[in-house]
Order: sequence, then structure tokens, then C-alpha cells
Amino acid sequence: MRESQLFFDVMLHLGTLLTVVVYFRADIWKIVQAIATMLRGKRESQREAKLLLWIIVATIPTGLMGILFRDWFESLFSKPKIVGVMLLITGLVLYLTRWTKREGRKIEKMGWVDSILIGIAQGLAIIPGISRSGATISTGLFCGLDRELSAKFSFLLSIPAILGATFLEFRKIGPGVEVWTGLIGMMIAFLVGLFSLTFLVRMIKLRVVGKFSYYCWLLGVIIIILTR
Repeated sequence: MRESQLFFDVMLHLGTLLTVVVYFRADIWKIVQAIATMLRGKRESQREAKLLLWIIVATIPTGLMGILFRDWFESLFSKPKIVGVMLLITGLVLYLTRWTKREGRKIEKMGWVDSILIGIAQGLAIIPGISRSGATISTGLFCGLDRELSAKFSFLLSIPAILGATFLEFRKIGPGVEVWTGLIGMMIAFLVGLFSLTFLVRMIKLRVVGKFSYYCWLLGVIIIILTR
């Protein structure tokens, strides 16, 4: 039973990963081209090369936090009240984005400090109740980054994080798993994720991402009340 559940979780992660890859396929292809250009000794496509560099930098604190505090993070999943409290905090963070700059910095003016702070935000999102995309996008906005860049960087940054988490879980899987159940779960995760990602990016561009705070607060209060 545990093996099947692990396999199902891994397939859901892969479905989410596929969503990000499909949605941002043009940006990912540009990054691949930038890598090929650099390997040939040329210095073109600096925007994409810089984006890749900052993704790598941001992944470092996320990975370190996941390795060093993994047991502590996992212990929180057995405490439903923590989830409610973290949802309230997520709602507050999203609400505060209302006061971020309308016109932010583009990738050319993004720095290593921005990357590390966003990477730390992603690491903290391992805590149940903290939205990964909400935390990373909000941090990008608080750093003064452009809204489109904050969203793009957040989701591209999720690729190495999802791959790492998937690899760790995949190693625990043994024989006897239900393959078709996992594949169906992966496809559903992909389709739902694609719809949700399209909707979320549109909301970010319209500067109404702060409205998600009401949903987080409502759900957080309900969970806290039900777990008393």
C-alpha cells in the first residue's frame, strides 16, 4: 500500500512538472539555446543565460533547507493546526503584494540577492500550508522585480525542485505498484495544473493576485476551527 501511494505521489509530481515545461516551453528552449551558444564560446543570449544562472543560485538555498531541515518539515505534516496557521500567513503575504511597484525590474537588473531570497522562500514553502508559487512570486514582487518575471522565475525555479523531490521519492519505490493509476493521476495533475497555471499567470498580470489571500484566510480559519 505504501509503495503504491509513493508511486502515485511521484506521478503527480511529474504531472505538475510537465505542466510547467509545456507552459514555459518557449522560455526553456531559449535557455537551452543560450547554453549551446555559451558552449560554442559566444556571448549572445545574455538574458537567458542570466535567467539560468539565477535559477541555479536560487536552487542552492532551497536544496540546503530541504536537506538540513527535512525531518522537521516532515514532522509538521502531522499537525493540521500548523497548516491552518500557515495558510493565514500565506494569505497575509499575498495581500501585501497589493503595495508592490507597478513597474518592476527586468531580468537585466535582477541580482544574486533576489535569487537567494526567492530560493529561501521556496525552501520555506516545504512547510504545509505555505504556497510555493505564492511565496516565491510574492518575494520576487517584494524585491522589486517585474510581475511577469516574478511569475516566470517562480515556475521555472520549480523544475529543479520538483525533479529533486521526485528523485528522492522515486528511490523509495519498490515493485508491485499500480502503473495505470499513477499514469491517470499524472494526466489529471497535468490538465488541472495547466488550467490553474494559465489562470494564475493571468491574475498576476492583472495585479489581482492579492485576492487569493481571502481564500487562504477562509480555508485557514476553517482548518483551525475543525482541528481544535
